[in-house]
Amino acid sequence: MASSAGPRYAPPDPTLPKPWRGLIDGTTGYLYFWNPETKAVQYDRPTGPPPPAPAPLPAPVAQPAYPEERARNRDAPERRSEAAGNRVQNVPFADHKPRSDPSLEAANGNHISPEAYRAKHEITIIGNESPAPFMTFQSTCFPPEILREVQQAGFSAPSPIQAQSWPITLKGRDIVAVAKTGSGKTLGYLLPGFILVKNLRNNSRDGPTVLVLSPTRELATQIQDEAVKFGRSSRISSTCLYGGAPKGPQLRDLERGADIVVATPGRLNDILEMRKVSLHQVAYLVLDEADRMLDMGFEPQIRKIVKQVQPKRQTLMFTATWPKEVRKIASDLLTNPVQVNIGNTDQLVANKSITQYVEVISPMEKQRRLDQILRSQEPGSRIIIFCSTKRMCDQLSRNLSRQYGASAIHGDKSQAERDSVLSEFRNGRCPILVATDVAARGLDVKDIRVVVNYDFPTGVEDYVHRIGRTGRAGATGLAYTFFCDQDSKYASDLVKILEGANQSVSQQLRDMASRGGYGSRPPRRWASSNDSYGGQGSFGSHSRDGSSFQSSSSNNNQSSGNPSFPASGGNNQSGDGLSFHERFYSSRGADQNRTSNDGFRARSRSPPKAVGVSNW
Repeated sequence: MASSAGPRYAPPDPTLPKPWRGLIDGTTGYLYFWNPETKAVQYDRPTGPPPPAPAPLPAPVAQPAYPEERARNRDAPERRSEAAGNRVQNVPFADHKPRSDPSLEAANGNHISPEAYRAKHEITIIGNESPAPFMTFQSTCFPPEILREVQQAGFSAPSPIQAQSWPITLKGRDIVAVAKTGSGKTLGYLLPGFILVKNLRNNSRDGPTVLVLSPTRELATQIQDEAVKFGRSSRISSTCLYGGAPKGPQLRDLERGADIVVATPGRLNDILEMRKVSLHQVAYLVLDEADRMLDMGFEPQIRKIVKQVQPKRQTLMFTATWPKEVRKIASDLLTNPVQVNIGNTDQLVANKSITQYVEVISPMEKQRRLDQILRSQEPGSRIIIFCSTKRMCDQLSRNLSRQYGASAIHGDKSQAERDSVLSEFRNGRCPILVATDVAARGLDVKDIRVVVNYDFPTGVEDYVHRIGRTGRAGATGLAYTFFCDQDSKYASDLVKILEGANQSVSQQLRDMASRGGYGSRPPRRWASSNDSYGGQGSFGSHSRDGSSFQSSSSNNNQSSGNPSFPASGGNNQSGDGLSFHERFYSSRGADQNRTSNDGFRARSRSPPKAVGVSNW
């Protein structure tokens, strides 16, 4: 085997207790730890007291002009001693040295144990791996070019989902990560994917090494933007495949070669049928917003795609909710995964950074109240207004554009129109976006100050995702919701959301909930706030070659403290014989006739193909 495939020292990490050193497997790129005194080797990060403060430096001597040259001179003796070892290769990043990192300094000055960190951020792990979280970027031992990109983006420390999922992913384990929207899930799977691309060094013209599946074109393009932004300095190429746009440019991107492909299931299946892309090199498969993809009816397309990916892949599933349908497909596609939950996954909860005002009003009062809310905001504030139908979306947009500057986005808009509207919204030229639920997930625009639910959605899950467009990445936000008599069947669930977010709940709403939902009258305002749901589940053993998955699950999917996946079924059906989508719509009665956000009325019709764009 070539020497480059052997282990090598990781870049110096001052947070490791001495004499431990980090090593990188030259074949997989995964990090483990070695004690040169005891010869002990382990994957879990060693714990111990922080290293002592360095001794005062001697008087300055002449140094080379450039930081990179100083680093090479400083590290030369160490690299020579490492090269003399039996299996350790030269340090790969010659210009790497510990950088000034506020989060690192904070960690050194105020050490927190892994258990305390998990308790603080409500992190729970289900599975047989529980490595210490990476509480600082420096402790990840990511290549310096990636660390530079992260620091330049203004991130001071990993988010909780990143901190706990990275050490598991870097070991090559399959993982299910359940965390609310806006929690940093995208970088949670992209950065380890970059490491794998750099270590495998596949020919990108023969197919991608990393494949990310996304439910909508908006989310796909957003993932692509992040891949380009953080992968540029590492010379990692990426492209985005989505419907609603010409295939020609996307096919040319594939011909030029792409290390990472971000795709919606519909367009990727079209291109696979044309035999214009091969997935035989995919070693890292990501299902992002898995719950939304299943809700949109993409499960058959996902399974068709996965059949063309090698069985020895690493599979990651990132999702904001954890319902039974997501657990089922996870049991089929992942092998002995580790589940990381951020927050309470037993119930739908709301982001406490968002102050919500739920106003019980009549439909005739909505327009007047919306005008009052818009006038109360600073000019130019970014605002999203959600409607249930495309017709109302267009009508509101026309009315508001005369005074405030508003544009509409929904499933009937062409890709060019959607791209143009989102571009104007992001750059502030059109500060008000009127949208259906195509913008409820994945849309990540900085400084969205207010979300208005002009129409209450057909379920509290969508409600939580809608309000999650504000209050992202630690910011605060406002959400106003117009709640009418026809929405009263959701009053009970809404009370639970408000209580879970530590918000006050009006007696009027409690009375409505206690009566089964009906009987609200005068307008009232009360506060609430974003997101995560489902029942916990762990995983049994399972093979990807089609062998059956063994599990025993009770009604709440827990058994003797070890929750498990339900046994897989052929058509995503529950015990009542109805599919998830059939039950989803039959439970809504008259709302069954509402036009959905993606432009079709019921899931019995073929869903539209999800779509995305290529920026590479």
